[in-house]
Amino acid sequence: MNLAGKKILILDDDPDYRQRLSEDLMGLGCSVLTANSPTDALESLKCLPDLLIIDVHFSQSSAFQFLISAEQLALKPPVIFLAKTLNSPDILQALRFGAKEYFEKYTLNIQQLEFAIEKILATASIKTSVINSSSHDSVYRDQLEKANRELREHLRVLERDQTAGRRVQRRLMPKGLQTQDGYRVEHEIIPSLFLSGDFIDYALIKQRYLAFYLADVSGHGASSAFVTIWLKHVVSRMVREEGLFGDYQSFEMGCSQMLQQINRELIETRIGHHLTFFVGVIDTQTRQMRYVVAGHLPLPVLIEQGKACFLEGQGKPVGLFKDARWQIYHRQLPENFALVCFSDGVLELCDKKDLEEKESDLLQKLSLSTGSLESVCNTLAINKVKDNPDDIAILSVSRSSGLLN
Repeated sequence: MNLAGKKILILDDDPDYRQRLSEDLMGLGCSVLTANSPTDALESLKCLPDLLIIDVHFSQSSAFQFLISAEQLALKPPVIFLAKTLNSPDILQALRFGAKEYFEKYTLNIQQLEFAIEKILATASIKTSVINSSSHDSVYRDQLEKANRELREHLRVLERDQTAGRRVQRRLMPKGLQTQDGYRVEHEIIPSLFLSGDFIDYALIKQRYLAFYLADVSGHGASSAFVTIWLKHVVSRMVREEGLFGDYQSFEMGCSQMLQQINRELIETRIGHHLTFFVGVIDTQTRQMRYVVAGHLPLPVLIEQGKACFLEGQGKPVGLFKDARWQIYHRQLPENFALVCFSDGVLELCDKKDLEEKESDLLQKLSLSTGSLESVCNTLAINKVKDNPDDIAILSVSRSSGLLN
């Protein structure tokens, strides 16, 4: 469907976001109106926009009151709701007010929005043509049957594609790893949707260097999952063709070089996603570890003799800044230890309010764990998680002298 000339009214208090969204929509050929108050918004409705895009918390949460006023004036076009987070009460309230779509605003990309607008306006066009038709009942029935057939076909294709994507993701994940000198690596990923934007990989390279990473792709669903497949390809190519982590020099510098390469390719491809990252490599002969943190929270947790602490580290996310560089951190690991890394979805399991309290609670619980995957999952009650709002990824790297062959 061609969006040229379609009038879109944006209601959002954030001027920077409103301007950026306006430019994106104008790039699609839309005629864009904006408002930052209910009064301006009601005035703009007189221009008869084809669609409303409204922040659920517009003008101090008066978005729903505004829609009541618009409905009373018989000036309510189809509505797309935006929110900072996909909060269930807000979603239910939006659906009651006839929301056609509901998106997390800061992870929404223009391709998703374009598809949603096309679908909504096409449906609105069908309704308009039905209302204006002299053979109202017959046309409506035919159009409805056609729309239902198309919807069933779209759902069938979507389910098939999602199933195939999940199968591919699972095949790309590594199998658990155990070395002759007592190292063990395990992982678990619990997606919030059918596909996951979290990804984990690890390998023992040249029988000496144990390399591992956990990446969290921005957004959710299929587009984020596709980035994880791309990531696996890029890292595998670096290991295979460039000798990543294959010798002492790469052990020392490889973590930073790996992120620089991914950052460069991610920006060049303009995928529209960024990643938070933790990547590390252990020299299994000396127990020296080199690692890099790229915007990743919570920080990895080191468990030793019943004590748990966060590793130090900071750095920019991958895929946002063209000339970004990352500091390589050094750590001498003890003879027996467990290193546990999570994606930020694990913080949603804690009922504390702020980040500091959540992290403190996580450390306290992990101090009661051995650090093995099974122990961590039991300690955090991971297996009881249902309807998690974000993907949860867990990577456990441990060494025990009791595992020596």
